[in-house]
Amino acid sequence: MGTNVAVGEAGLSGTLAAALAALDCESLRVTQISRFYSTPCWPPGAGPDFVNAAAEIETELSPDAVLARLHAVEAVFGRDRGTRWAARTLDLDLLAMGDLVLPDATTQTLWRTLPAEAQAREAPDRLILPHPRIQDRAFVLVPLADIAPDWRHPILGLTVAEMLAALPEAEKVGISPVSGPWAGLSALVKTFETQ
Repeated sequence: MGTNVAVGEAGLSGTLAAALAALDCESLRVTQISRFYSTPCWPPGAGPDFVNAAAEIETELSPDAVLARLHAVEAVFGRDRGTRWAARTLDLDLLAMGDLVLPDATTQTLWRTLPAEAQAREAPDRLILPHPRIQDRAFVLVPLADIAPDWRHPILGLTVAEMLAALPEAEKVGISPVSGPWAGLSALVKTFETQ
């Protein structure tokens, strides 16, 4: 999850904390939250820097129902899905659901290995799990390693910690925790206290 356009006066971390509070409901329980991280905008030059985090959820909902819930929360926060990789008030991605591969291994591999220039032009018309770019993005893997370092990619066979270690150090430059080691949790607690 990430934001680089704050909603209201709470700032970027406050926007993420409010989004976590909005996600947490009877059918979708937030069980773990990473630290919040300041991360360089990706792709470079597409807007201001982001605050990113990762959350683990428990649910009995289908993957498509979870994605619909994520998109509904994005809409509440004013997300405009019109431009790919533009600045955004909120970006909620479904990275994985256990070892589930959707829609199938061949399609997941096709999107995972898509050349960078094609990635900029094309977007899948259905949910792909695990997220096809999970292994390539430090801004995803750094927070994910806080809460699920041992989760193993069902096709690549690599853990989050191994995928993160495989990234060039240059990809990790500029990623730093926001406001101390438990900024994510403390921001969420503050959000719940004010409701």
